[in-house]
Amino acid sequence: MIVTVTANPSLDRTLELGAPLARGEVQRAGTVRTEPGGKGVNVARVVAAAGLSTRALLPARTGDPLCTALDELGLPYDAVPVDGEVRSNITIAESDGTTTKINAPGVALTARDRDALVELIRAHADSAQWVTLCGSLPPGVTDNWYRAIADDLVLAGCRVAVDTSGAPLRATVAGRVDLIKPNEDELAELTGADPATLREALSRNDLEPVVEAATAIAEQIGGNVLATLGAAGAVLVTASGVWSATPPPIVPRSTVGAGDSSLAGFLIAQSTGASPADCLRSAVAYGAAAASLAGTQAPTPDHLDLPGVRVTELSGAARMS
Repeated sequence: MIVTVTANPSLDRTLELGAPLARGEVQRAGTVRTEPGGKGVNVARVVAAAGLSTRALLPARTGDPLCTALDELGLPYDAVPVDGEVRSNITIAESDGTTTKINAPGVALTARDRDALVELIRAHADSAQWVTLCGSLPPGVTDNWYRAIADDLVLAGCRVAVDTSGAPLRATVAGRVDLIKPNEDELAELTGADPATLREALSRNDLEPVVEAATAIAEQIGGNVLATLGAAGAVLVTASGVWSATPPPIVPRSTVGAGDSSLAGFLIAQSTGASPADCLRSAVAYGAAAASLAGTQAPTPDHLDLPGVRVTELSGAARMS
């Protein structure tokens, strides 16, 4: 089973425009979608769509619109009751694939809420192949919350994946983690590199700065780094090697949730015993499929173009010691 933890879940409302966004003007949306969201929820939706066992853990009171949406999807979940309604996030998707996302802060968690959520995680960890700690942290939760949970789970012998950003990500890499999934900006943040330098290198198909940054982080956490790079694909650094992958051609509709789908794709393949290269192939195929769908729809295996993903082992690249 793949257990996902979403400390700051949301209802994601996506408005698709048939023309570019015009600030200060009145525009009509062509399509409006409302879907349960938050990074961990997105991962669980993709895992479930692939037919694997999963359970999403999150804070939300009984009857919350998010819980209603999860019930309608039939997604297995457990929720810690909290005061207040789960936040709504707004995504504006333009016709050329440009997406603008506005995220609300979320419901503040009390000490009792936090303790209950930690106990819920512990209760499911023993039966989990992976526990993923995903997304932003809501008000009332300290930046090292994921780090403390990861320490607890690693000590218990559970494999832990983390996908977050900012201060919680910086705290996470201070200790052991089996897998993290940063993008290029987060790689730069963690290593002190210039984000513009990384992006400029990627525009020239030069992966060396990304590989160097990802390798440094992999050595620091003693685990694997799946660096997602948007249209440039992804890089995977493990103890046995370094690989890159480029996505198949797609027509992008919404990039929101594409990174979550990439993480899910990696975990799906890894849970079935695939090689690191094939785990990366799955990650990139799922991320590309997600970007080709409207809103934060969960791609299914039928959406994948696995043969269209080109995976390359980077000979001569730095390897973990």
